[in-house]
Amino acid sequence: MIELARPTVDLAASWWALVDAFDGATIHGSGLRPGDTVRLRDPEVLAEWVDWLGRQERSDEELPEGRVPSSYRWVLDGGRVVGTIAIRHALTPSLLAEGGHIGYAVGPGDRGRGVASAALALALDLAGRRGIDRALVTCDDDNVASARTIERAVRERGGFLEDVQGGIRRYWVRTDALTVGGA
Repeated sequence: MIELARPTVDLAASWWALVDAFDGATIHGSGLRPGDTVRLRDPEVLAEWVDWLGRQERSDEELPEGRVPSSYRWVLDGGRVVGTIAIRHALTPSLLAEGGHIGYAVGPGDRGRGVASAALALALDLAGRRGIDRALVTCDDDNVASARTIERAVRERGGFLEDVQGGIRRYWVRTDALTVGGA
């Protein structure tokens, strides 16, 4: 069963297995920046980073310029980290163009099993509890799998593809489930 969990050092071994599976590729929704993996291999630095991810959820946390309060979660399947997802509580002009409210990634070995769809549904629920009525979810225009994942959420919850600009597909998705009979 897919679930979302706050990042924790208790899952460090599973986290590193996921990071290694990406082999240096960007892990959307992780909070991981290029070059971070080397320094984060130090358990103390990893613990500080995990704590920092948790603090970004608080509205009173001082964040670097361009960052917004965000809820970072690790996507778990049977207690194993199989992906990452971030729910951004607000949009900057940059996030409005690309990135949106929710960014996610699923490890290469766990794709094609519905993990992203389940995680996105849980993240949309969390976004709704954060007061976000419609979440902007984006993907690269050529990322067919991600587009299908987002379009499934649009069908199940309501929403629409706003546009495709600069190679980015921009969808607005309701954070509440559709009631019987529409809406």
